[in-house]
Amino acid sequence: MKRDMPLRFAFHLAWAAGAIALAQPAMAQDLYAGKTVNLMVGSDVGGGYDTYARLFSRHLGEFLPGKPTVVVQNMPGAGSARAAGHLYNAAAKDGLNLALLQPGAIVGPLVDKSTKWNYDPTKLVYLASADSGNRVCISLPNARVKSFKQAQGERTIVGAAGHGASSRDYAYLHKNTSGAKFEVVSGYKGMADILLAMERGELDVVCGLDWSSAKAQRPQLIRDKTLNVLVQMGVDRNAELDAWGVPNIMSFTEGADNRAIVELIVAQQAFGRPFVMAPGNPDANIRAMRKAFADVMKSERLLGDAGKIGLDITPATGERVQDIVTKMYTTPERIVELASKAIRE
Repeated sequence: MKRDMPLRFAFHLAWAAGAIALAQPAMAQDLYAGKTVNLMVGSDVGGGYDTYARLFSRHLGEFLPGKPTVVVQNMPGAGSARAAGHLYNAAAKDGLNLALLQPGAIVGPLVDKSTKWNYDPTKLVYLASADSGNRVCISLPNARVKSFKQAQGERTIVGAAGHGASSRDYAYLHKNTSGAKFEVVSGYKGMADILLAMERGELDVVCGLDWSSAKAQRPQLIRDKTLNVLVQMGVDRNAELDAWGVPNIMSFTEGADNRAIVELIVAQQAFGRPFVMAPGNPDANIRAMRKAFADVMKSERLLGDAGKIGLDITPATGERVQDIVTKMYTTPERIVELASKAIRE
């Protein structure tokens, strides 16, 4: 009888291990079953970020275990800082809340020491970036100002959203590092309102607009090649914009300090559409979200829908974005201080 004990013990141990192995996939499959994922977008309805958020809300749930519903909530304000603060401090840390932020909300606490920020970008959990493209300054076909060189020589009225928005930061960046004679009019709700004001002739130019957003919001002007693209800004040059003959901002930027400032601000474009979660969320949910984003960005259905509305999908993994943000926050203080002044009035 005693000789049977090791055999029986081994049998029960193997059975228990098998039961655990079977339970783990079931638990993973049920992680989001019957639940709703809240995707907050830190900008107004109708802009480029809102367009990306709604595209992903239609497809992301298919790639999460349990296939949850994904709903979009707009929380504009302070260049997505309002949304970032809400996610960081108020939203439940239950794996069901994430946000799509403007990169300025991530760079802001680094370069703007005058504002009290209620979140730490280095502690946010980066899930992915949907686009790593270039930003542009544009004017419409009937605009008075049609080139960046012209803007360097004559007064140019530039539209911008509020504090922390890319349209505002980039307008001042070009004014202060490239000598553009920009008169910045800020306070617009978002890019959609700025473009409408340009159509009414109230504004000459807008800057800090993602090229992918320009293509999505004014596709006819892109097809007709009647949109005036004054300058491009990016970590790398954009082949499509090069084919249009659009100059790079560095060709208008003189001096080592000015070039270092522009390089720091433009670095944020490596994560042009960053999806994030707050610290403190369960590791299992973070892993599931990162995998779902990696999978959805290869989905033929998502890529097909993106192509129909002119959205670029040039993904970066959450781990890569996390690494870039960490390195940005080690920039020498002197350059950070210069950059902080350059993107302000």
